[in-house]
Amino acid sequence: MSDAQLTTPADPAPAMRPDYPDPLWIQAVDHILRQISDGRLTTGMRLPPERELCAELNISRVTLRRALGKLVDDGVLTSSHGRGWFVSGAPARKDWPNSLESFSETAVRMGLVASSRILRLETTPATIDEAEELAIAPGTPLFHLERVRMLGDVPIAIDDSRVAASLVPGFGGIDFARASLYEQLTRAGLDLVRADSTIEAREADAYLSANLSIEAGTPVLVMRQVVVDRLDRPMFASLIRYAGDRYRLRTSFSRSGQHTAITPNPAH
Repeated sequence: MSDAQLTTPADPAPAMRPDYPDPLWIQAVDHILRQISDGRLTTGMRLPPERELCAELNISRVTLRRALGKLVDDGVLTSSHGRGWFVSGAPARKDWPNSLESFSETAVRMGLVASSRILRLETTPATIDEAEELAIAPGTPLFHLERVRMLGDVPIAIDDSRVAASLVPGFGGIDFARASLYEQLTRAGLDLVRADSTIEAREADAYLSANLSIEAGTPVLVMRQVVVDRLDRPMFASLIRYAGDRYRLRTSFSRSGQHTAITPNPAH
């Protein structure tokens, strides 16, 4: 194994964000992976000493060791006692999940804790637009749930969901500050198969600014989504507005299909 070490000019200090929902060790993992992806670290290269990495990333050695251990588990790095940490190869390509996944499920997959702050929970008559969206008659009672979705204590998005009240009797008594709407809908017997979505960029208004702790005018990612069953019947609809610097849309296109995921974004 070569003892070649990274000698390229140092990058500006990476933005490790203690206030960000991704833990610091995950941000450190992402930083090292970016260096490998960019070619600044190549197979056989030795990473700088741990003391230098801790100073560069402004993290503790315990945090750094957790990040390095994760990269060893993933086959990206190897460790040699007394010699340091070496790049063993580029990380294997992993497709982002092309499946219908709730906010809570995404958080669990990434080792984070999801919670919510309720803004609205009530049953109201469906407007003409809501009725058309859900293929129901205008005036049909709708269970309306609007929440600030959070990872840790950081507000990530405002999720405004609507479902015909007849499909979810008793939902008004559920604590959706902790409960997953998707899980409760599945328990109620709804067959959630596919989400038809549109995504666009907007500027945060005063309402989003106040609830997402961002400046008015900050970019937000707006997703309108209708979830259907196996017979293409609309089950529920959501309007989700993500803080633009806290979530990212990752998409890959191929001849055989498209893989898309929206994930917490540790990079700013």
